[in-house]
Amino acid sequence: MKAEQQIPRNALVWIIITQFSLVALHIQRVPIWVLAVYVFAAMWRIQVYAGRWSFPGRLVKIVLILIAFAGIYFSYGSVIGLEPTVALLLAAFALKLIELATRKDGYVLLFLAYFVCVTEFLFTQDLLIVLYSIFNVVLITTALIALHQPGQDRFNFRTIRLALVMLAQSIPLMLVLFFLFPRIGPLWTVPIKSHTAKTGMSDFLRPGDISNLSQSAEVAFRAKFTGPIPDKTDLYWRGLVMSRLQDGAWSSLQYYDVPVEHRRPIVPQLGGEPILYSVIMEPTQQNWLYGLRHATSDEPKVMNTSDYRIFSPVVLEDEYHYTVQSWPDTILEPELSNWRRQTELVLPQGSNPRTQEFARTLRLSSASNRDFVDAVLQKFNSEPYVYTLQPPLLGEHAMDEFLFQTRRGFCEHYAYAFAVMMRAAGIPARIVAGYQGGEINPVNSTVIVHQFDAHAWAEIWLEGEGWVRVDPTAAVSPDRIEWGLEQAMAQEGSFLSSSPLSPLRYRSVVWLNTLRLRYDALTWRWQSWIVGYDSERQYEFLEELLGEFDARKFAAILLGTGALILVPVGFSLMGKRKIRHQNPEDKYYLTFCARLAKQGVPRDVGEPPGAFAVRAKNLLPADALEINEITNLYTDLAYAGKYLGDERRSTLLRDLDSAVRNFRVTISSA
Repeated sequence: MKAEQQIPRNALVWIIITQFSLVALHIQRVPIWVLAVYVFAAMWRIQVYAGRWSFPGRLVKIVLILIAFAGIYFSYGSVIGLEPTVALLLAAFALKLIELATRKDGYVLLFLAYFVCVTEFLFTQDLLIVLYSIFNVVLITTALIALHQPGQDRFNFRTIRLALVMLAQSIPLMLVLFFLFPRIGPLWTVPIKSHTAKTGMSDFLRPGDISNLSQSAEVAFRAKFTGPIPDKTDLYWRGLVMSRLQDGAWSSLQYYDVPVEHRRPIVPQLGGEPILYSVIMEPTQQNWLYGLRHATSDEPKVMNTSDYRIFSPVVLEDEYHYTVQSWPDTILEPELSNWRRQTELVLPQGSNPRTQEFARTLRLSSASNRDFVDAVLQKFNSEPYVYTLQPPLLGEHAMDEFLFQTRRGFCEHYAYAFAVMMRAAGIPARIVAGYQGGEINPVNSTVIVHQFDAHAWAEIWLEGEGWVRVDPTAAVSPDRIEWGLEQAMAQEGSFLSSSPLSPLRYRSVVWLNTLRLRYDALTWRWQSWIVGYDSERQYEFLEELLGEFDARKFAAILLGTGALILVPVGFSLMGKRKIRHQNPEDKYYLTFCARLAKQGVPRDVGEPPGAFAVRAKNLLPADALEINEITNLYTDLAYAGKYLGDERRSTLLRDLDSAVRNFRVTISSA
């Protein structure tokens, strides 16, 4: 193999560092054996470099490939899908290192590395991930530069400087392309992340579901209001409306469960002032969205159902940015259809008989439906019911046990029991699952809603009032609604007990909490301006910046801005580049070559010193001794200089300097 085709040691080290840095982003989603493959491949390649092992043969490669496919299949149950495909790519990326023999192999591996770096954005576009990916791009570019530096037998960090310079030079063009290049839709679709765990609310509700979700400190969504932020007691973020009770679980009606004539929501007469706000939801792999009471939007990506909840026509695979407006004072469904009334009154036969009997008896002693509601809430408030994140398990007749025996539950227990009693008394009722409250970030006035803000409450239908929100949790634990879950669970000490390292547990540490809130504010800007910069926002940005424009004007601006950046770069590359970090012996020898060139004996590009000396001596025989002396001194310094002692090298440099300064082409030989 030719020396110029070999992988320099410096490049090999950078390649191995790059591989481990890239796989680090996927540690949480790939099987542990994929990481073992990286260690195995790196050790094999190091042994090959040391001369102890050889490159794998064809049979070994085939076996390794089959093992990788089998590992993916047994880990995911399939080789089809986004996660299995990425894991298979990572395994192949690691195994490619074993057969890394020539620079051509290095090019293939590093170009693949750029692609592997991009795959992380299929799962998340978080700001910290982006910054780490930029770091990986620097590493890949550094390895690519080191691949073009043959003879580098020692690992050094100087190679990374050129990579940083190259990336810095690309920033202006990157900004132009990001803000001005047309935001067209994808030419292909990415498979759904079927193996990624769904986060947030589920589409059914059993006692204990929300209490488990409330142990998570992850962000569910962020909201920013155009005007003042409503009181925390009014921040009821509706997500799922659950009208069906079967087998002890509440669930929402699916699209085809609703008769055709009832699928479109009845447009109510709007009342009060609207509240305008924007929401950025984290990926949930679900369709439903969250908004305050009676939320609507002019955006086609926000749709309404007949029970006045909002949803997305596509599954939320990435951060989802939408703008809605709500009318909290609007009366929803002042007239209830027979189908809707019957649907919201159904109870499973034989379930919770004691609860149903108690509700019917209490209703007979109440003057009106409103009085009956107040009587039920008074029961929760006056009797020794406990609001807890650690409720006991319940049996077949869950609400009978909860209401009359354990009396310990979380929000879903109270909403569940309340809705059952309302239906038993003949009052249409359903459960709403969503979030309540949120943390106000003073840095940018956004509302941060975490998973532990998950909440369930009830909606009942009253004559002349339509659907009315009733939160029985407020009767048991007013602190939960007024101050949030952390204050409500202060005595129990169960708030985020399974997340001891969560920054939210240390909000009393001022500097740590300030840092967390500032980063969250930065995240909002990142998601709003960068991740959410779609074609619509691009049009608004350009229209605000340039006024009205057409396609011709847009193309002129795009090409003109690009030329404004690329033309100076082109001229700088066309100019004569100075040789930097020139060795003394190279400087003296180039001076010698320049003097010969003036006499009509130029040195050809890439011509070795020995061959050039032979040609020069034939053309200038009178100067043959001086040409031979200078050439010998230079070759000793250039090719054997690192093996010479400092004293010997200094002596040869002085001799070469003196010989070049004294060299004059004999006139008679010119």
